[in-house]
Amino acid sequence: MDHHNRHVYYCPLRWGDMDALGHVNNGRYVDYLQDARVDFLFRTAKELGADDLETGLLVARHEVVYRAPLYFRPEPVRIELWISEIKAASFTVDYEILDAEPERRTYLEARTRLVPFDFAANRLRRISPVEREALSKLVGA
Repeated sequence: MDHHNRHVYYCPLRWGDMDALGHVNNGRYVDYLQDARVDFLFRTAKELGADDLETGLLVARHEVVYRAPLYFRPEPVRIELWISEIKAASFTVDYEILDAEPERRTYLEARTRLVPFDFAANRLRRISPVEREALSKLVGA
């Protein structure tokens, strides 16, 4: 599998994210995914001038598959994300939370469908050409 076309975010673990067994609490993973997604969108938006991508989005759907428990440690965990689909008025982000070293170990796989929203007009909107260009850079990783 080609992982070159993925956005990589290193997410620090917080002691307060752990359950009684020292695992990351399942509910905290959604926060980690959001941190990675915001990091990607802010950087991409800034580079390409697609400023509405940063803020004007609603989460329409989350799918999460837990693969292995992640124990607390001082090192951040690696999150890789990419765009799996772009439609006229939505796009889908896929993620993997993992360690790449010493061998690749996946803790979680997830998928989020996002819809652009015009908060000023209080309605859904279509993806603009500049946004499509920005998102297409991470398609099919």
